[in-house]
Amino acid sequence: MRALVCTRLGVLELLELPDPVPGPGEVVVAVSHVGLNFHDTLVIAGQHVVKPEPPFSPGSEYAGTVTAAGSEVTSIQVGDRVVGNEEYGCAREFVVVRADRVTRLPEHVSEAQGAAILVAYATAYHALVQRAGLRAGETLVVLGAAGGVGSAAVDIGNLLGAKVIAGASTVERAALALEYGAHETFSYGDGDPKQKIKDLTGGADVIFDPVGGAVAEAAVRAVGWQGRYLVVGFASGGIPRVGLNIPLVKGSSVVGVFFGEFVRRDRATHEANLRTIFGWADRLRHRVHDVLPLSEGPRALRDLAAGKVRGKLLLRVPG
Repeated sequence: MRALVCTRLGVLELLELPDPVPGPGEVVVAVSHVGLNFHDTLVIAGQHVVKPEPPFSPGSEYAGTVTAAGSEVTSIQVGDRVVGNEEYGCAREFVVVRADRVTRLPEHVSEAQGAAILVAYATAYHALVQRAGLRAGETLVVLGAAGGVGSAAVDIGNLLGAKVIAGASTVERAALALEYGAHETFSYGDGDPKQKIKDLTGGADVIFDPVGGAVAEAAVRAVGWQGRYLVVGFASGGIPRVGLNIPLVKGSSVVGVFFGEFVRRDRATHEANLRTIFGWADRLRHRVHDVLPLSEGPRALRDLAAGKVRGKLLLRVPG
């Protein structure tokens, strides 16, 4: 099989590898699409909390068809269309994974759609529902709203009945969030994010932050009384420093969102979340930026790292 491989940190090559064979409790999936995320750019650079040793394949989500099953597998059958997510290892023609880590795709959801919405939408849903307890009528501010997980948070926040305020680094990028159901937008690249959020909300009930850095240090001060600040990631590259006096005087919470660990620890809730998300499939407003062949994976990941992607970027396999 062909696989995109990180042979050393920051270096990707397309290699021929042996076809995988499933062990007990495992299945082999012939991959049709791989969903790429900003997370992947950090993993191949050695800058993520998960630090695999090269060689390894990037790619944290995939869709495809089960082609083989090992002994002890009863939940999944050969021929099932499935999706799954791992921390890395999916950008290849075949993946071998534990059977309890794949999810059957409903008939009305295509494999391309499944790979496009799986991680971003499941992360946003877990953050907003399990971690923030977002309620209809509350004000949700989404930072990095033009990115994959940010746009998913805008979409889901709207479906949950929140008033969604979308922020991005430029006016043009923020305006993209209107396509996902944002009610208002702002740019934090040309002024104080704290003041802009306060002007729009009076104090946000929930702030969803995959950006981090200086933006987070300012925005956390715009949380309202008993608000929740969701720490989703650090796309800016900077880990913010926040004084604990801020949540003290606001009665607010700073809440971590570690999607990968949540999936490992609470698979049942994750599967329930996916049933809800796939049930909304015809209502979701996700945008696919491009579908590129597997051989274009290095360029695709460079574009992601450079902030050139608007929406979801997929790799087509084989290709």
